[in-house]
Amino acid sequence: MEINAPRERVVELFQNPDNLSKWQDGFKGTEQVSGNPGETGAQKKMFYDNRGKDMELLETITNNSLPDEFSALYQHKMMENTMTSRFIKTNGGNSTRFECDVEYTKLNGIMIKLIATFFPGMFRKQSQKWFDQFKETAESGSE
Repeated sequence: MEINAPRERVVELFQNPDNLSKWQDGFKGTEQVSGNPGETGAQKKMFYDNRGKDMELLETITNNSLPDEFSALYQHKMMENTMTSRFIKTNGGNSTRFECDVEYTKLNGIMIKLIATFFPGMFRKQSQKWFDQFKETAESGSE
């Protein structure tokens, strides 16, 4: 996705957890579990309201080489996924290409496996919604 904002702004917005509520619906907050925030190997809990139910993810940073790339493992009792985000300067530095690869590596429970099998687009749709909202936030200029 092409974001009409300089990479420095896009990465700054991406790496500041105070901004997550601007593009991730239901985001409630984080709690550092181990390591130094933002560093490879660090872990934090991420809390969400998912349609009226509390949801908790554990994020483990697997690579933080920002402003170029950020990778993490996200664990939930029902599933695990990895996400790698890349930020590439375009248009002479005035825009940023945001590339994101999400791979679901583990599904726990028959219900989630059925959903993944028969409705795989549900996962992509949610991710795409957050990516679109991230783009909108970055382009709006608000912090």
